[in-house]
Amino acid sequence: MTRSSLAALLCSFALVSVANGAVLNEGNLSTADAQKLASATVAACSAKGYNVSASVVDRAGLLKAFARADNAGPHTIEASRAKAFTSASAKAPTLAIMENAQKNPGAANLTDIPGFLLLGGGVPVKAGDTVIGAIGVAGAPGGHLDAQCADEVLAANAALFR
Repeated sequence: MTRSSLAALLCSFALVSVANGAVLNEGNLSTADAQKLASATVAACSAKGYNVSASVVDRAGLLKAFARADNAGPHTIEASRAKAFTSASAKAPTLAIMENAQKNPGAANLTDIPGFLLLGGGVPVKAGDTVIGAIGVAGAPGGHLDAQCADEVLAANAALFR
Protein backbone atom coordinates (compact mmCIF):
# COMPACT_ATOMS: atom_id res chain seq x y z
CA MET A 1 0.00 0.00 0.00
CA THR A 2 1.39 3.40 -0.96
CA ARG A 3 1.70 6.25 1.47
CA SER A 4 -1.01 8.21 -0.29
CA SER A 5 -3.41 5.23 -0.13
CA LEU A 6 -2.67 4.78 3.56
CA ALA A 7 -3.20 8.48 4.20
CA ALA A 8 -6.53 8.39 2.34
CA LEU A 9 -7.64 5.37 4.35
CA LEU A 10 -6.73 7.02 7.66
CA CYS A 11 -8.54 10.22 6.65
CA SER A 12 -11.69 8.27 5.81
CA PHE A 13 -11.60 6.61 9.25
CA ALA A 14 -11.18 9.99 10.89
CA LEU A 15 -14.16 11.40 8.96
CA VAL A 16 -16.33 8.43 9.92
CA SER A 17 -15.54 8.88 13.60
CA VAL A 18 -16.26 12.61 13.43
CA ALA A 19 -19.59 11.93 11.70
CA ASN A 20 -20.54 9.30 14.28
CA GLY A 21 -19.69 11.69 17.09
CA ALA A 22 -22.11 14.26 15.69
CA VAL A 23 -25.16 11.99 15.94
CA LEU A 24 -27.23 12.58 19.07
CA ASN A 25 -29.63 10.14 20.64
CA GLU A 26 -32.43 11.95 22.44
CA GLY A 27 -35.43 10.65 24.32
CA ASN A 28 -38.82 12.04 23.48
CA LEU A 29 -42.44 11.68 24.49
CA SER A 30 -44.58 9.28 22.46
CA THR A 31 -47.88 10.42 21.01
CA ALA A 32 -49.75 7.73 22.97
CA ASP A 33 -48.23 8.84 26.27
CA ALA A 34 -48.80 12.50 25.42
CA GLN A 35 -52.49 11.87 24.73
CA LYS A 36 -52.81 9.89 27.95
CA LEU A 37 -51.28 12.77 29.93
CA ALA A 38 -53.49 15.40 28.27
CA SER A 39 -56.71 13.45 28.90
CA ALA A 40 -55.74 12.54 32.46
CA THR A 41 -54.88 16.16 33.25
CA VAL A 42 -58.26 17.42 32.07
CA ALA A 43 -59.93 14.65 34.11
CA ALA A 44 -57.91 15.52 37.23
CA CYS A 45 -58.87 19.18 36.98
CA SER A 46 -62.50 18.33 36.17
CA ALA A 47 -62.68 16.23 39.35
CA LYS A 48 -61.85 19.44 41.25
CA GLY A 49 -64.44 21.45 39.36
CA TYR A 50 -62.00 23.19 36.99
CA ASN A 51 -62.74 23.39 33.27
CA VAL A 52 -59.33 23.41 31.65
CA SER A 53 -57.39 22.78 28.49
CA ALA A 54 -54.26 20.66 28.61
CA SER A 55 -51.51 20.68 26.01
CA VAL A 56 -48.61 18.26 25.94
CA VAL A 57 -45.52 19.15 23.96
CA ASP A 58 -42.40 17.18 23.07
CA ARG A 59 -38.83 18.08 24.06
CA ALA A 60 -38.72 20.74 21.32
CA GLY A 61 -41.91 22.40 22.56
CA LEU A 62 -44.03 21.17 19.64
CA LEU A 63 -47.60 20.10 20.33
CA LYS A 64 -48.07 16.32 20.64
CA ALA A 65 -51.51 16.12 22.29
CA PHE A 66 -54.35 18.34 23.42
CA ALA A 67 -57.54 17.89 25.46
CA ARG A 68 -60.16 20.41 26.53
CA ALA A 69 -63.00 20.16 29.02
CA ASP A 70 -66.43 20.86 27.57
CA ASN A 71 -66.81 24.20 29.35
CA ALA A 72 -63.22 25.43 29.18
CA GLY A 73 -62.89 28.97 27.89
CA PRO A 74 -61.48 29.56 24.41
CA HIS A 75 -58.49 31.44 25.86
CA THR A 76 -57.36 28.27 27.62
CA ILE A 77 -56.41 26.59 24.35
CA GLU A 78 -53.48 28.85 23.47
CA ALA A 79 -52.59 29.53 27.12
CA SER A 80 -52.11 25.81 27.80
CA ARG A 81 -49.94 25.41 24.72
CA ALA A 82 -47.82 28.44 25.59
CA LYS A 83 -47.32 27.24 29.17
CA ALA A 84 -46.22 23.82 27.92
CA PHE A 85 -43.85 25.41 25.38
CA THR A 86 -42.34 27.68 28.04
CA SER A 87 -41.81 24.80 30.46
CA ALA A 88 -40.24 22.51 27.86
CA SER A 89 -38.04 25.30 26.50
CA ALA A 90 -36.79 26.43 29.91
CA LYS A 91 -36.83 22.89 31.34
CA ALA A 92 -38.56 24.19 34.47
CA PRO A 93 -42.05 24.70 35.91
CA THR A 94 -43.55 27.96 34.69
CA LEU A 95 -44.62 28.91 38.23
CA ALA A 96 -40.94 28.93 39.27
CA ILE A 97 -39.96 30.87 36.13
CA MET A 98 -42.70 33.45 36.82
CA GLU A 99 -41.66 33.88 40.45
CA ASN A 100 -38.01 34.28 39.42
CA ALA A 101 -38.92 36.92 36.84
CA GLN A 102 -40.93 38.84 39.46
CA LYS A 103 -38.07 38.82 41.98
CA ASN A 104 -35.15 39.28 39.59
CA PRO A 105 -35.16 42.42 37.41
CA GLY A 106 -32.62 40.75 35.12
CA ALA A 107 -35.13 37.99 34.34
CA ALA A 108 -38.09 40.31 33.76
CA ASN A 109 -37.37 40.42 30.03
CA LEU A 110 -38.22 36.71 29.72
CA THR A 111 -41.71 37.95 28.81
CA ASP A 112 -40.17 39.32 25.60
CA ILE A 113 -39.28 35.85 24.30
CA PRO A 114 -41.79 34.95 21.59
CA GLY A 115 -44.15 32.23 22.77
CA PHE A 116 -43.19 32.42 26.46
CA LEU A 117 -46.06 32.67 28.95
CA LEU A 118 -44.96 33.26 32.51
CA LEU A 119 -47.97 31.94 34.38
CA GLY A 120 -48.16 28.86 36.57
CA GLY A 121 -49.44 25.69 34.94
CA GLY A 122 -46.52 24.50 32.80
CA VAL A 123 -44.73 21.44 34.17
CA PRO A 124 -41.83 19.56 32.56
CA VAL A 125 -42.15 15.84 31.81
CA LYS A 126 -38.91 14.08 32.69
CA ALA A 127 -37.37 10.69 32.04
CA GLY A 128 -34.88 10.57 34.88
CA ASP A 129 -33.26 14.00 34.86
CA THR A 130 -33.89 14.62 31.15
CA VAL A 131 -36.80 16.82 30.05
CA ILE A 132 -38.65 14.97 27.28
CA GLY A 133 -41.69 17.24 27.08
CA ALA A 134 -44.08 19.31 29.17
CA ILE A 135 -47.71 19.63 30.16
CA GLY A 136 -49.42 23.02 30.04
CA VAL A 137 -52.73 23.54 31.83
CA ALA A 138 -54.99 26.60 31.70
CA GLY A 139 -58.43 27.32 33.11
CA ALA A 140 -58.29 26.64 36.85
CA PRO A 141 -58.73 29.69 39.09
CA GLY A 142 -54.97 30.16 39.48
CA GLY A 143 -51.83 28.90 37.82
CA HIS A 144 -50.80 27.05 40.97
CA LEU A 145 -54.01 24.99 40.67
CA ASP A 146 -53.31 24.31 36.99
CA ALA A 147 -49.85 23.06 38.00
CA GLN A 148 -51.28 20.87 40.78
CA CYS A 149 -53.40 18.96 38.26
CA ALA A 150 -50.38 18.34 36.02
CA ASP A 151 -48.20 17.36 38.99
CA GLU A 152 -50.80 14.82 40.17
CA VAL A 153 -51.01 13.24 36.72
CA LEU A 154 -47.23 13.04 36.39
CA ALA A 155 -46.96 11.41 39.82
CA ALA A 156 -49.68 8.89 38.92
CA ASN A 157 -47.92 8.07 35.64
CA ALA A 158 -44.31 8.11 36.87
CA ALA A 159 -43.79 4.50 35.77
CA LEU A 160 -44.14 5.59 32.12
CA PHE A 161 -40.96 7.63 32.26
CA ARG A 162 -38.44 5.48 34.12
